This record gives sequence, C-alpha cells and structure tokens, in this order.
Amino acid sequence: MIRINLLGQVRPKAAKKTVPLEATVQLLFLAVAVALAAVILGVTYFQERSQLNETNKRIAALRAEKQSLQQIKQDVDRFQNEKSVLQERINVIETLQKNRSGAQNLLQMVANTVVRVDALWLTSFNRTGNTLTIEGEAGSIDSVANFITEMKRSGYFDQVEIQSAKENDLVPSTRTFQFSMTASVAGSQAAPAATQPAATAPPPVPAGRGRS
Repeated sequence: MIRINLLGQVRPKAAKKTVPLEATVQLLFLAVAVALAAVILGVTYFQERSQLNETNKRIAALRAEKQSLQQIKQDVDRFQNEKSVLQERINVIETLQKNRSGAQNLLQMVANTVVRVDALWLTSFNRTGNTLTIEGEAGSIDSVANFITEMKRSGYFDQVEIQSAKENDLVPSTRTFQFSMTASVAGSQAAPAATQPAATAPPPVPAGRGRS
C-alpha cells in the first residue's frame, strides 16, 4: 500500500523516552548490593561449613580420646585391685613370718631353760596371747622347783606359777612327778601374735632321780 502525504509537511519522528539518571543509579546500587550480599552469604556459608567440619573432627577426636582414657582408667583400676590383693597377701605372709619367728624364739627360750635342769622334760606347751601353759614330767620335786627358778632368772618369763605337782606311776620302777604350771612372756620378748598354736614336746623318756 502506498501512502501519500497530502499536507506537504514532514511527519515528526516519535520522541524517545529517557530513563531518569536517579533511577538508573538506584538500580545499579541495588544490583551491587544484591551481588555483594550474595558474595558475603557465600563466604559466610563456606566459613561456617568449614568451622562445622573442624568442630565435628574435634568432637570425633575427643570421643576417641575419651574412649582411650576410659580404657586406661579400667587398666589402672584393675592394677590397683591386683596391687591391693598382692599387698594383703604380703601382709598375711609377713604376719605369719613374724608369728613363726616369735614361736621359734619362744620355743628356743623354753628349751634353753629346760637344758639347765636335770631330769625334767616337757610333755605339753600351749600359748594363748602372752600366757603359757606348760606340762611336763620330772624326776623329783627339786627338778620342778629348779625349772621354775631358771624360768624366772632367764628374763624371758614373768608370773611363773606352779599349778599342780604330783607323783605318778607312769613307770613303776622309776619315781616321777607330773607337774603343770603357767607363765607369761616378758613384755620385751612378747611377739605381736594374738594366739600361737600349741607346741607339743616329744614323748617323755623315763629319767632317773634328780638331784636333791
């Protein structure tokens, strides 16, 4: 289709619309702010994620260390229990050794006293605490008296007392006397044992008459 301008005038061109400068600047600032916020959020996200990973690693390491320390604690507790058991055994052994040494020393003391007396032998020897009960046979009453005197002189015994002394007919052809006596261990010689087992002397052998 052909258009003809009958007026003879130049048709004016349509004016272009212009965007205000202020609106352009605002849009630019908005875009920059959005971009900057996105960058900041991205950096913050990666930093927080990195810190979270480090924290998780540290937690895992602490849990492993805790488990290791618990195992060590169990080992220490077991060693302490074993040490306590061993210490109790050592204490028992030491106590028995002390009691044994005390009993041996006491028997040696009594033996040293008996050998100083003629025609006398022991048939029973018991200890309860520091109290001794002694029974024996003698060839005469004098031998019994001498034995009591020797025990007092030894310094090992206190409160030596005769309980009974009588003639017996253990051997018809030999005159013997059966006696019973008590004594206490001197304080400096007392062993720490509460009760010592009874010590029995060997079977008596008939002896001749003692010295008057």
